[in-house]
Amino acid sequence: MLQRLFPERQVHLRTNGRVSFIKLSQAAQITCALLFVVALGWVSFTTSRFVFHDYIISSKDSQIANARMAYKSLLGEVSEYQKKFTSVTRDIEENRGLMLGLIEQNTSFQQSLKTAKSRLGDAEAEREKVIATSEYLKNQLNDTESAMRAATSAGQSLKKNLDAVEVDLQAALSERNQALFKSNQMQRNIEELETRLAGMQETERDAVQRLTSGTVNFIESMQKVVQLTGLKVDKLLGAEGSSPIGQGGPFIAAVPDALPAGQLKADLNVLDGYLQRSEALQVVMRKLPLASPLSAYRITSTYGKRRDPINKKWATHYGLDLGAPFKSVVYSTAPGTVTFVGWNDNYGKMVEVDHGAGIKTRYAHLHKALVGIGQKVNFRDQLGQVGNTGRSTGSHLHYEVIFKGKPRNPSMFIRAGRHVFKD
Repeated sequence: MLQRLFPERQVHLRTNGRVSFIKLSQAAQITCALLFVVALGWVSFTTSRFVFHDYIISSKDSQIANARMAYKSLLGEVSEYQKKFTSVTRDIEENRGLMLGLIEQNTSFQQSLKTAKSRLGDAEAEREKVIATSEYLKNQLNDTESAMRAATSAGQSLKKNLDAVEVDLQAALSERNQALFKSNQMQRNIEELETRLAGMQETERDAVQRLTSGTVNFIESMQKVVQLTGLKVDKLLGAEGSSPIGQGGPFIAAVPDALPAGQLKADLNVLDGYLQRSEALQVVMRKLPLASPLSAYRITSTYGKRRDPINKKWATHYGLDLGAPFKSVVYSTAPGTVTFVGWNDNYGKMVEVDHGAGIKTRYAHLHKALVGIGQKVNFRDQLGQVGNTGRSTGSHLHYEVIFKGKPRNPSMFIRAGRHVFKD
């Protein structure tokens, strides 16, 4: 529709024989039309406002006149109300004086009435007190008469019992003397027993201290062996489950009680703690592979960094290569359970033994295995024969020690074992 109403137009102009034209686009025509409509609307609005201006002003004047008349009428009513208020206020002032006089009279009367009531209450209280005192005195008199009669009767009875009491007193004194004699004798016996007990306690304490010293030395020697293997004693005990868990609290030093043998009990408690640690260490010591897996051998490759025997490149060697004659017997280095028997890639034929406490040993490149999976083995039980299977250049045993999944240097265990077996 816009295309039809506002098509593109051209205005031609001729001047001195020259023809030119002005091109009016659709957008320009729409803009001019909108401006025209806006101007026309504004003219209409201003004209209507001018025409109706006088009418609006006259209407406002009429409303203002009506408001002024209503205001004058309201002022008259307010004046009448002020006159009435003044009259009422005057009446209230007159009645106020009368009311104050009545209030003063009423207050005086109330005060007199309270005074009379107070005096009457005091008199009634005094009367009740006199009556109560009279009753109390009567009761006291009756009680005194009864007590006099009872005292007379008791005096007669007491006189009869006095002789019997004297006889009983003599018998009690005799028994007391006998008891004192026996008490002195018992006291001498107790002192003698305490002297003997003190001597026995001293002897027992010496024995306990000697045993404690021996236990401490034994613990230190076992801990030294464990340290020689490169393991931490507490970690080893924790892996075994011998170290208690879930404990804590502030440290308060124990004080021996004052009872007999209190110090001896304290020494025994200390000894018990050392004995428990000694037992735990002995348990894990039995599980440490401290011996060599071969009776005769020579070390052909140590633990750690080395030149690979096949490709001659630098590599890490997580075991110990022990050269020995073909089919030499391979022994278990500690008690345990066989957990693997078979071919293990580069290891060739291999046997793995779990000794507990997180410790395992591996025996690789075997010619033949002599045990089965799940079999229990003791120290120096035969596990297999030295061979040349897997990634190997000759007859030897690849020996590994593993603690908590991490390889350890077997040479350190063998050296620690020499220290143990020498002792």
